[in-house]
Amino acid sequence: MSESIRTWMLRLLALSIAVGLWFSVSFEDREVLSERAVEASVSYNRPRGFVVLDPVQNVTVRVRGSSKQVRQLNPYMVDVQVDLGKAAEGLATVNLGPENVLMPEGLEVVAIEPNLVRVELEREISQRIQVDPEIIGEAVAGSTVSEPEVFPNQVLVIGPASLLSKTKRLRTRPVNLDGHGATFEETVPVVSPDPLIKIMQPSKVSVRVQIERPQTPATPDDGAPKAQRDPP
Repeated sequence: MSESIRTWMLRLLALSIAVGLWFSVSFEDREVLSERAVEASVSYNRPRGFVVLDPVQNVTVRVRGSSKQVRQLNPYMVDVQVDLGKAAEGLATVNLGPENVLMPEGLEVVAIEPNLVRVELEREISQRIQVDPEIIGEAVAGSTVSEPEVFPNQVLVIGPASLLSKTKRLRTRPVNLDGHGATFEETVPVVSPDPLIKIMQPSKVSVRVQIERPQTPATPDDGAPKAQRDPP
């Protein structure tokens, strides 16, 4: 094969590749755009030492893109972030826009509903609160159950000041007396009364339940001599 023929063949190959690439790009550009509404979770960047009361958990984000991208979009791939880093204590209002939405490249935000969220920031405090045991079931019949003891009887919690001011006592997970006929001790978690109240130290306590069973009365003995059989 002559050099000129080889050169022409290489030119034709390069031209074919270029045409193929142009056709592929042109086809993608001509692909029909599609829209889809996605329920996106909302996360908050809050100032240190503050907590968000009654936060908006989800918003609806309408996105636009190629039909293939929209069809393959997983709702978990769309997230809305709200920056409260410079907000002060009290009510905060934030307008949501495309800059708040995290999603795959190639998609466009058409709308956010609602596009405005109002949240309340409150300072977190720490406090020790009394713990009472939650007792269920019944001990063995006839047993006497004394008042349960908790060790330690107070735990450290963190939460919004307004909630902690209303929380005077905490409860444990239930301790079941069924089948018990003697004193026993069980380690159980402390239950938070609200998701915004975090149990810190310790998260578990020991509950000691003292159980006494009644003593079996002794057989009376009148001291009378037993009758003896006469020998044959």
